[in-house]
Amino acid sequence: MLQKLIPLACTTLLVACAATPPEPVEPPAQRSPEDVKLTLNLPEEPENCVCQSAEENDRTFLERGMETLADGEYIEAVQYFQRYQRLEQLPLAQWEGDLAIAYVSMLPSSPFYDVDAALLAYTDLQSREPAGQKHHSIVIMQQALESFVLMERHIWDLESRTGMLQEDLDKREQALKRLRELTLGQPED
Repeated sequence: MLQKLIPLACTTLLVACAATPPEPVEPPAQRSPEDVKLTLNLPEEPENCVCQSAEENDRTFLERGMETLADGEYIEAVQYFQRYQRLEQLPLAQWEGDLAIAYVSMLPSSPFYDVDAALLAYTDLQSREPAGQKHHSIVIMQQALESFVLMERHIWDLESRTGMLQEDLDKREQALKRLRELTLGQPED
C-alpha cells in the first residue's frame, strides 16, 4: 500500500506545483555606469615592456612604389609615394615619401631627372630628418642620395678647377706669345 501512496503523493505534488501561477518577473533595476566594475584577467605587463606604437605606418603604398620603381615604372612609383604621403600623416611617412621622390629625380633614366632639384630636396630633407624607424629601402635611398650629393660636389670642384686651370693656361699662352714677339720682333702666325 505504501508503494501506491508514494506515486500518488508525488503526482499530487506535481499537479499542485504546475497549477500555481508563475510569480511576476520584476524588470531589472537600472544601474549607473559607476556601479559597474569590470575586472579583466589580463597578464600584467612588465615595467620595461616596449609595446607596439599605435602610430605605426601602413607602408603598403611605399612598398608598392619600391616594387614599381625596381620595374622601371618611374611615374607610377612616384604616384605610389604620393599616395603613401596622403594616407599617412606622420612626419616620418611624409619625410620617407619626399626622400623616395627625390631619389627618383636623381635617376638619369627617370622622366623626373633633375640634378639640381635632387640636390636641393636632399639638402632640405637632411635638415628635417625625423626620428623613428625608417623603412629599409628608404635607408638605402638615403645613402644613395648622400653618395650622389657627394659625387656632384666632387664634379663641381673638378669643373671649377678645370676652369681655373684653363684660365691659367690661356694666360700662359698669351705670355708666351708676347715673349716671342719681344724676342723675335715679329708676331706669331
